[in-house]
Parts: sequence; structure tokens; C-alpha cells
Amino acid sequence: MKKILHISKYYYPFIGGVEEVAADITLALKGEDYEQKIICFNEDSTTDGVTTHRGETVQDNFDGIEVIRCGSVAKVASQALSLTYHKELKKVMDSYRPDIIVFHYPNPFVAEMLLKYKKMDFKLVVYWHLDITKQKMLSKLFYKQNIDLLERADTIVATSPNYIKGSPFLSRFKDKCVVIPNCINNERLKVTPEVEELAAKIRKKYKDKIICFGLGRHIPYKGFIKLVEASRYLDDRFAILIGGKGELTGMLMKEASGDSKVHFLGKISDTELIACLTACDIFCFPSVTKNEAFGIALAEGMYFGKPAVTFTIPGSGVNYVNVKDVTGLECPNSDSKAYAEALEKLADDPELRKKFGSAGRERVLDNFTYDIFADNLRALIKKL
Repeated sequence: MKKILHISKYYYPFIGGVEEVAADITLALKGEDYEQKIICFNEDSTTDGVTTHRGETVQDNFDGIEVIRCGSVAKVASQALSLTYHKELKKVMDSYRPDIIVFHYPNPFVAEMLLKYKKMDFKLVVYWHLDITKQKMLSKLFYKQNIDLLERADTIVATSPNYIKGSPFLSRFKDKCVVIPNCINNERLKVTPEVEELAAKIRKKYKDKIICFGLGRHIPYKGFIKLVEASRYLDDRFAILIGGKGELTGMLMKEASGDSKVHFLGKISDTELIACLTACDIFCFPSVTKNEAFGIALAEGMYFGKPAVTFTIPGSGVNYVNVKDVTGLECPNSDSKAYAEALEKLADDPELRKKFGSAGRERVLDNFTYDIFADNLRALIKKL
């Protein structure tokens, strides 16, 4: 039985994009002929009654898999620092001796520790979620480390061909790269009678309106300020629903002050999310930088047969998920007026909305479901 060590920045109950992919991978390999362990930083988090604490170094078992959580004492440029990680990694490398390591990047401080073991006999899969773009100093500091890591890698996983082409690192090692797109959680997105009832209430509340829905953390790269700006160019037949919250929520509300078309929903439950996806006419995904490497929320909107409106983001998988003039419309980056014009075009043409929506749902079902992801992942691991 081959032993697999997963190295993720965090793990459940902490929920982020990388952590969801890490969980999808462990689930895909569960029941196969593999033993799995996970090592990660600990973080203050609670989900479905499961709670973890940042400062604690603990070993626990989640869904039948041992998780080693290393207590962290601080963060530098979004990177956790731990006094115990080096010791715990050494322990697991010496005693567990993994045959395969799945390393989720970016995680530069841990990459430095892992490279100390580069002469050990294991297959290394580097799961490259995104380039470090926001922290310019970190990007420069770890340039050589990234090259060393990718040289040691047996396989590099990217979530879209766009990211391979646009990344200065992946493009250099494209012969090692394979594409495994991220996936939606089909089970989570089931439409229940409760969802249908709530969706009907949303439609009634915004009767005769073109409902445009967007969801995500309110942080700079998500681009919600551009959606708020776009609303200023629209007439009153539109209702702009924005879910989620974050550091920019207050600023966004201030910018939208006096615009009755914009409605902030706050943090919403899965039931509310699915109801909004069911009720809306157009899905808005206004991200503006490569920090948005793929766009799971975008794929979810398309799964519900909604035409998408995105910006052009060179090197991002967003424009791989939403295919221009096939599953939705694409606008010049950060051009809020063009974004408004795209919304107007879709509002004026119900048949176009239906055409894009149907093509979008088909694209998700053909490429971005969990079963397809799991098959791709298992095939990759089997080849190592």
C-alpha cells in the first residue's frame, strides 16, 4: 500500500479554496489502495461543530485520515509561522516515509523545509494553485525556491491551461504540467423544496427585475467595486444582489449609497446561495487579477444555467471556465462601463441568456464536476 502525504496550508474545519481542493483529493483517494496523512498549520476555525485553535499543535483524525496540525504563532504576508512545523515535518518524513507527496502551493515557508528532503525517494506532485502576485517581495525572495521546487517535482498540477501559459514558472516547466480543473460540489448544490420556496420569494421581491447575482469575499481582487460602479450605468429594471462580506464591505456599501439597485446580502447560507443561483437571470463574476486562478463560484453559477459576465484576466483560469461568447460575455479588465453594457445586452435578449446558460451548464457537466475531478486525480496518482 503506497503512502501519500498531503501538505496543505490549512485543512478542515478551515475552509478556503486550497483547502477544499485538498479535501476533494483525499476523498477521491479514499477507499483506493493508499494510506494518507495530512500536515498543515493550525488555525482558529469552526465548521459544523468541529473547532480548531491556531496555537495548538495536535494530531487528530478527520474522516478516517490522520491530520497533523502545527500551531502557528504569527503571520507574515499571509504566511503562517510555526515553532513546531519543522519538528513535525521531520517526524512524519522519518517515520511515515511517504511514497508520494502532494504539496499545495503557495506555501513558501514550508516549501523551504520540504526541499531539505529533496534527495529522499518519493514522488512529488506540486499542486500549483496560483502565483504569488500580491506580495511582491515574497515573490522575489522565493524565486529560486520556486525553480528548485518545480525542478524536483515529478508532476505539476495546474487548474487550467491558461494558468500554465500565463505563469512565469509553469510556462518554464510546461512539459511537467497536467491540467486538472477544480470542481463544484454537486451534492451541495441540490435544489430542495426549501430552496425552491426561497427562490420564489426572491423572484417575487424583485418582480419584473433582471436579477444579477454575485458572491464572494469582499477583497480587492474579487472586483466587486467594478460591479457597484457598473450599476451606476444601468436603469431601474436591474437588481444587483451581492453576497458575502470582507474587508471592503463598508467601502462597497458607501460607494453604492443612493443606488437602490444594489443590495448587499451579507454572508449567506448554502440554502440562500442555491436559491439566489436559482432565481437570478445573470451571474456576475467581476474578479480582476490572477489571484482568481479558477473561479469555483463562477462554475456554480454556470451549473445553474446562468449566463456569466467576467473580465478578461490574462493568465487566469476565469476565462477558461467562462468561454467568451459561448457561455457568457467577457469585458476589458476593470472597465465598469463595458461590464454594464454586457449586462444590458443580456437583459435585452432572453434567447441569448438561454443560449449562454445552456452552454455554460453543459460545460460544467462535461468538465468541472467532482466525478470528473476524482477520475483525473486517481489517474494521475496511479501513473506515478
